[in-house]
Amino acid sequence: MTRKQGYVALAALVVLALVPAVVTDSYTRHIFIIAFIYGTVAVNWDLSLGLGGLFNFGHLAFFGIGVYTAAILTTATDLSPWLAIPAGGITAALAALLIALPVARLQGIYVVLVTFAFGQLCMQIVLSQGDLTGGAEGLVRLPYLRIGDYAFIRDFRFAYYYVALGLLTVSVIALLALVRSPFGKSLRAVRDNPDYAAARGISVARQRMLVLVASAVFTGIAGGFYAIYLRVASPEVFGFSVATLILSMVLIGGAGSILGPVLAALALTFATEAMAGIRGLEEARFIVVAVAMILVLRIAPGGAIDIFGRLLATRHKT
Repeated sequence: MTRKQGYVALAALVVLALVPAVVTDSYTRHIFIIAFIYGTVAVNWDLSLGLGGLFNFGHLAFFGIGVYTAAILTTATDLSPWLAIPAGGITAALAALLIALPVARLQGIYVVLVTFAFGQLCMQIVLSQGDLTGGAEGLVRLPYLRIGDYAFIRDFRFAYYYVALGLLTVSVIALLALVRSPFGKSLRAVRDNPDYAAARGISVARQRMLVLVASAVFTGIAGGFYAIYLRVASPEVFGFSVATLILSMVLIGGAGSILGPVLAALALTFATEAMAGIRGLEEARFIVVAVAMILVLRIAPGGAIDIFGRLLATRHKT
């Protein structure tokens, strides 16, 4: 990320922080909150897919694990939602470590198959363990966040907005720091040329294992927050529609760019929600997103962030 892009990102953060002062209706704030959650998941998927070059198609399983961890802990054990949300990150990281053991030494299509099967296995476990997970109906009426006597469901989702924005911001800052670290440089080496990286003393298997675990932490936390915010845990979080949408955010925004998926998350969340209200596009909206992904990758393989960078460079020259 260049210095100019950093200034633009900081300005965008300030604007987003001021949105609740201008946007007072609950529905629009809700769309922003969902976009922040999806952005957190997308940017962490970008860590393993874009930076690590690992075709992990089970990333949404970490999100779903976070969802059900928070839901089960708050309903079965009466644990505080404030503790259940980060617990989602812990269980997602443990699950990532479990799947990383076989994946770390696999190549190509085998990584895709194993990670995809892992996601489907998680969904089947949720459906089969109905006494604990609620089965196909899920878990509902989860407790909401509160501080003292103040309940976060008041004031048209005002407090939830800032929690979601804070989660996204902390996640992006942590990932940017990780990318600039020696670990991030070794990840790019493994992605670009694993044989050369191994010849230079970098353990490819270890780096893949670490990047899977790292990408799962904030994804699981986002899942936990998602469950507490919506007060429901449903098997739909493991479905293809959510996975396709978030993968589109990564690819349209720009794989490996970190900030690109955040930009795409905001744009696509609002776009798909707008199309859902147009007659005839309720089901076709995901096809529209897929076509948009193809067009963006055709025009700029680096994604929308690459197009944005070119525009900034052109404006600077003029």
